[in-house]
Amino acid sequence: MKLCRVTGTVVASVKHPAYVGQKLLCCQPLDAAGADQGPELLAVDRVQAGVGDRVLVNQEGNGARQMLGTIDGKLPIRSVIIGVVDDVCVDDVEARRGA
Repeated sequence: MKLCRVTGTVVASVKHPAYVGQKLLCCQPLDAAGADQGPELLAVDRVQAGVGDRVLVNQEGNGARQMLGTIDGKLPIRSVIIGVVDDVCVDDVEARRGA
């Protein structure tokens, strides 16, 4: 799973049937400090996220099939937004070692 920030929406008039009725968002992966990390990705939104929201993205095919209710293994969707993140707390391991 990846922590990401939603940067935009995707609109397509012609798409694979699996994407019909699905909201597709552009997501920028973030590191633990909240800085951009790597290229943006596209993810299906299952939690009504919006631009600017921090979200948790599942990038595992079986998890996507389970979230979307498809078990036949023919779903061309890899990334699914599964949660909106309210807060991130990271333990400062270096500070604890020095104490």
